[in-house]
Order: sequence, then structure tokens, then C-alpha cells
Amino acid sequence: MHFLYAIASYALFLALLPALLFHPKLRHGIPFRLGLYRRSIRRALRRPRGGPRVWLHGASAGDLLSLQPMMKELKQREPGCRILVTTVTNSGLAMARQKLAEADVVLYAPYDLPGATRRAVAALRPDLLVLEYTEIWPNLIRAARRAGTRIALTNGRFNPRKVPQYRALFRAIGNPLAAIDLFLMRSDEEAQRVLRLGAAPDRVWVTGNTKFDALVLDAGAGRDEALREEMGLPAGSAVFMAGSTHDGEEERVLEVYRGLRKRHPELRLVIAPRYVERAGRILSLAQERGLSGRLRSAGRAGGSAQVTVLDTIGELAIAYRLATLVFVGGSFVRRGGQNVLEPAAQGKPVLFGPHMENFKDSVTVLVGRGGIQVASPAHLLQVAGELLDRPDTVAELGSLARAAVTSTRGASARNVEHMLKLLRRGRAAA
Repeated sequence: MHFLYAIASYALFLALLPALLFHPKLRHGIPFRLGLYRRSIRRALRRPRGGPRVWLHGASAGDLLSLQPMMKELKQREPGCRILVTTVTNSGLAMARQKLAEADVVLYAPYDLPGATRRAVAALRPDLLVLEYTEIWPNLIRAARRAGTRIALTNGRFNPRKVPQYRALFRAIGNPLAAIDLFLMRSDEEAQRVLRLGAAPDRVWVTGNTKFDALVLDAGAGRDEALREEMGLPAGSAVFMAGSTHDGEEERVLEVYRGLRKRHPELRLVIAPRYVERAGRILSLAQERGLSGRLRSAGRAGGSAQVTVLDTIGELAIAYRLATLVFVGGSFVRRGGQNVLEPAAQGKPVLFGPHMENFKDSVTVLVGRGGIQVASPAHLLQVAGELLDRPDTVAELGSLARAAVTSTRGASARNVEHMLKLLRRGRAAA
């Protein structure tokens, strides 16, 4: 049955090849994506003192940051281990090389083609392959299994609406879950879901989500005032911040802001789009509504404005510290939400819309503890206005949000414990 998937993967690859060659986020690193590596990469993965070789894969920059606490734990528990990180996008690769000091090698992941995955596994020779979320790549899993590599899924999640499609696919190509040794799931609900998809019960554990461990509780402490000046935000002014917004949300946020200014004329708005290349368009939207605007990248020279668009990478967590209230995007459109715990970790009340399907565990953590779900932009205007009228309540909600984040940590240590047990069993069986 897997033969059918292998043929289909080549057919799909050929059909998508023009797009892959020209897509700005996917066109780089073609040799790596085909499983072709230089000798220097293999030398960098040589095992000192017999430590294990662990391959961690995350599709994007955000996914890799969720894995970083596990990398730190692995290095502490197994100082001789070698860590290889792969990702799909060029932004993920750049971030990993810049911020993941624990990674010995950072590469583009191979295409999920039989030849590419077989060459990659043969060259990199991992003892453990760690996939994240729903990164179920049948050819890669098959190649790793045939090479004797142990396989784990961490932060496991499966969209409940797509379970029937998963079942149909697995029936057609053979269930790749049968080859996975360890399922480290985010919640009891996710564990039940993966069991229904065919995972062996003795391989499924509920350990939580490592993204909670990746949250930096004091991001940018000491840089607050400098960043405030660089963003043109007057000292003492209240700041309404919309983080990780998507196309179709900024218009709504701008209208909410205009409504809030009727009672709070000194209020400033910061919009941090999920994709910074949209910054110019957002600035135009503000100006079309009669609002003065500026880009954060202009620095102090940009002066002060009613609306600031955060068009830099890597400053979002720090910028959240300057906010009075935070709205997190991806939740007024059918994106499924974005990370609501990052502003909560900075001690800020967090507001978010109705579409949080991909972050249900985060919603469970925050609602009633510093997080407020709103049904519509009109509801957002009402709630934000009431909170801005009550500074003491804002401070209390911020403290609750931070405490809620702190209480959820520890998944990384639990995951690494399970992984090391798996590796020890593998050595004993060898």
C-alpha cells in the first residue's frame, strides 16, 4: 500500500516543482531538500563520547522555538548528544541558525520523496527522529524506521475535523502511525484522537505542550524604555496592541481603535502583522482612516504617531511588555488563532476572537485567568473600553495571565525523559 503513496508523492512533486522552485520561502536549499549533504555536515554530527544523535523537525520558525526547551534539556541530560534541526522555510532556517544555540547542525528538511528521505537518513544517521504537531511524513517515517531509527511525535495534535481524511489516507497507504515509537500528546483529548487513528496504546503519553516552556517570562527586561522611544510611544501613554494579525483583521482593529479613542484620545495602537511584508499595506489602511502612522523600523527618526506598525522580526515578545491591553490575531479570521500565551507571559491581559481552533489548550489555560474571548469586533471594543477605564483590573488580569503561564511549564522535561527511555531500550535491544 505504501507503494501507492510513493508513486503519488513523485507525481505531486513534479506537478508542484515550478512553484517550489520559485516560491520565496521554499526555493532555497534544493540539494538539502533532495537529501544531498556536504561532508562537513556529516563531520559536525560525529558523536563525542558515544552520545545519541537526535534529529528534531519543525515546519516553521515558531515550531522550532517550541522545540528549543527540549534541546536544552537534552544537552543537560546527555551532554554528548548531537542535535540536528530541520525546517521547511527559509525564515525558519535563518531563525534556527541565529537563535538555537543548542543545535549542532541546521538544515532544510528533505522533500517527502522515497529517494530524498532515504539519502537523508543514510547520511545523517539519527538515533532518534522527533516530529512535531501533525508532521506525519510517510516516506521519511518509513526511511527512518528501515534504518533502525527510533521515532517520536511531540506536541502531538490532530485537527478533529480532519480525522476522517486521516483515516481514509491511512487505509489507502498503510498507517504510518504504526512505525512511530512514542506519541507525546498535548492533552487527553489529543491522546484519544491519536488512539482512534491507530496508535498503539502503550506508546501514547500525555505530557503537555513544550511551547509553554519556550515562553520567555521576562523578554527584553531592561530594554523597555529604549524600545518605547524607538517606536515613538510617549512615556506613560496607554497602548493597545494587536499581535500576529492576518489579512482582513487590521481593518477591524483600526475601527476598534477609532472607537476607543473617543474616550481615550491619548491611546496609541501598535499592530504587529503575522507577516511583516504586509506592513506597508497596514500603514496605508491607517492613513486612509485619518490616523497618523509610522513603521517601527524608522526608529527614533520616525517620530510619534497614533499607529505604529511593528515591521521587524524577533521583537514581538519585547514589544508586548509596552502594551496596556493585547489583542491576538488569527482569531477574527478562520486561521485558527495565534500564540496568546506570549503576551500573557509578559503579564498582559489578552483578548482574542472566536476562531482559536489551533490553540484550544492555550484558551483553556487563559480563560478566566487573564484571557478574555470576544465574539466580534464590537464586543472587543466594549471589553477593551471597559478595561481601559479600570487600570486596577488590567493589572490584576495581567498578573493572573502570567501566573497561568508559569503553572503550565514542564512538558519539555517530561518529553525528554520519555525519549531517553526509548533510546535506552533501543541500545539494550541492539
